[in-house]
Amino acid sequence: MIASPPGPKRGFPGSAFLRFRRDPLAYLERMAREFGDISYVKLGREDIFLLNHPDLVRDVLVTNHRNFSKGRAFARTRVLLGEGLLTSEGDFHRRQRRMIQPAFHPQRIAAFAAAMTRNAERTGARWRHGGRLEVVHEMRRLTLEIVGETLFGTDLTSDASEVGTALADTMESLSAMMLLPLGKVLERLPIPPVRRMNACRNKLDKIVYRLINDRRGSKQKHGDLLQMLLDSQDEEDRTARMTDNQVRDEAMTIALAGQLTTASALSWTWYLLSQHREVENQLHEEVDRVLNGRGAGLADMGALKYTENIVRESLRLYPPAWMTARRALRDYQIASYVAPAKSIVIVSQYVMHRDPRYFPEPLHFCPERWTPEFKAALPKYAYFPFGGGPRGCIGEGFAWMEMVLILATLAQRWKLRLDPRQSVIPQPLVTLQPKHSLTMTVFQRREQTCSI
Repeated sequence: MIASPPGPKRGFPGSAFLRFRRDPLAYLERMAREFGDISYVKLGREDIFLLNHPDLVRDVLVTNHRNFSKGRAFARTRVLLGEGLLTSEGDFHRRQRRMIQPAFHPQRIAAFAAAMTRNAERTGARWRHGGRLEVVHEMRRLTLEIVGETLFGTDLTSDASEVGTALADTMESLSAMMLLPLGKVLERLPIPPVRRMNACRNKLDKIVYRLINDRRGSKQKHGDLLQMLLDSQDEEDRTARMTDNQVRDEAMTIALAGQLTTASALSWTWYLLSQHREVENQLHEEVDRVLNGRGAGLADMGALKYTENIVRESLRLYPPAWMTARRALRDYQIASYVAPAKSIVIVSQYVMHRDPRYFPEPLHFCPERWTPEFKAALPKYAYFPFGGGPRGCIGEGFAWMEMVLILATLAQRWKLRLDPRQSVIPQPLVTLQPKHSLTMTVFQRREQTCSI
């Protein structure tokens, strides 16, 4: 019999699961800290292997990716996302990715820069000096407006509240059920969380299918992502097109990734800036020098290096995708151990990004660490906020541009301050979010001079 890797001692039945559910981040950090790069725990009936070394992460996400599926947790997100890129598997996933990839070519997403800046300026124009903002809500509203324009070519402002609430409520319900051993059974019961989740999904479907039908019936061509999805072809079968259901699933997946995850990353960035005035001062110096009061644009990306490094460091400390789980399809060799078929293998961005072997003073918010030399020496999968391999985030380039342009645009005019009495605790749902509201006061730095 092959020995299992080291791990927490077994207590009474279900005790390990309860400890994990109470604080997943602390639990995973403790496993890595106490038991090393390969550790094991039995959660309920699941065999869980936590891997915490860049080479092991690469092997799971890249080298041996065909040995894994997304597993039960991601299967439950099909309630909202259907068979989109985030949830689909096998040949169907590879076909869909081939069809969608051209829509995210750098030259195509570059055309969306103006929309990102324009919507950031509109958001800043709504803020008032001394006003209090719920920052997560504000960032979700902003990123939803950008999704509306770049994905659907339409203004979703009138739907923003309904869509934003529906997305957030649905994902919170999914998050709760993903951590329950009987979540799959509970999804089929008419209990309040399930009814609420289904109602939210129906609201979203009504809006998305309306937009698809309108576009199908229009003779005018658009330059948004929805048009690219409708026009996409499979390079291996030029006659293949997506059905309305497939377009809906991919659009919903892009909307989720482009709204909730980016909003989460930006919210954490504002929080970190409020706690590190020296970093904020350098940010203001850079945006003032580079932009001089005008709106940020695609051509400014190369000059906004410190702004980009702030986002990079924020994603290190608070990655929206905090954990990646895969289910082994066959027995999987990990060094001298074997993860049996059907085991769950976990790699955690949150844990890896805080490993002192790769990030000196790992809890310190330090954008200055991201020098060209540091990035060149860093093992590739010591830092992987967008995942990696064939299932890495297809919209990574879009997200980088969006976050840098939004931060630069808003930081020109505003700075945000956290109430010192407010407790900020990360909550690992489908994305990593502040557990309580993130309420901040906005202070004006300069008058808005750019047009909206």
